[in-house]
Amino acid sequence: MIRTLRLTLAYDGTDLSGWQSQPDRPTVQGLLMQSCERILGERVKVVGASRTDAGVHALRQVASLAIASPMAPAALGRALNALLPATIRVLEAREAPPGFDARRWARGKRYCYLIDRGRPADPFLRRYAWHAPYVLEAEAMARALRLLRGTHDFSAFCAAAGRGRTPMCTILSARLVLRKRRLGILLSADSFLHHMVRNIAGSLMEVGRGAREPDWLGRVLVARDRSLAGATAPPEGLSLVRVLYPT
Repeated sequence: MIRTLRLTLAYDGTDLSGWQSQPDRPTVQGLLMQSCERILGERVKVVGASRTDAGVHALRQVASLAIASPMAPAALGRALNALLPATIRVLEAREAPPGFDARRWARGKRYCYLIDRGRPADPFLRRYAWHAPYVLEAEAMARALRLLRGTHDFSAFCAAAGRGRTPMCTILSARLVLRKRRLGILLSADSFLHHMVRNIAGSLMEVGRGAREPDWLGRVLVARDRSLAGATAPPEGLSLVRVLYPT
C-alpha cells in the first residue's frame, strides 16, 4: 500500500545549491531523496512546495513523498535527521491525505527578506541578511511596497520570463518591519515568480536610499519591463517563512 507523507522542513541554504536536485551538487531535495532511499530501501520522489534557489533559507518548507514502507512518520523524521546534514532539519513528519502534493496543493507562500543596516555588519546575520549599511527611508519604502498589493502582472520583477506560467500573482500582504538595525520585507502571495521577492527587495532599496521616489515602483510594475526595476538582492537575505494550504 502506498502512503503519502508530509514533511515540514527548516534549512540554512548557505552551503546548498537550492531545493531542486542537481548532479554532483548538494540540494535539499537531493539529500532528502538519498537519505530516504538509505532508510527505506526504496527510491522515493520528494516534491517541495517551493523551489528555493541556492543560498535561500526556509523556516517551514513543506515536502510530500509517497512510500510503500510501513515506517511510522515520526520514526522516519528522526531517522532523516540522523542522516541529513545539520543545516537541514525535519521539524515534523505526518500522514497526509492520498494524493497530497506539496506544490500543487499550496494556496500561497510567505517570504521574508532581511536587511542588516548596521555599521559594521552583525557577524551573526552574515548568512541570513543582506548587509546594506545605508541610511534608508523606511516610510518611503513602505509606501512603495503598498503599491504592489493586489493582483498584477509581475513581469518587471521576474528573472526568467516565459517559464510556462502566467506572470499574474496576487500579493495578499506586503509590509515592512523595522527593528533597530534590522529591516524586514514581508510578502505573502498566492504565487511568486522566479527571483520575484529578491527583485522587489532590490528595487525597494533604490527607494530607501533616495535614488527613486515611491511612485516609481508602481510605474515599473505597470511597465512590465525587468530592465526598469532594481538589481536582484543577494540570496542570503531571503527565507521562506511558511506555505499556506486550505484549512
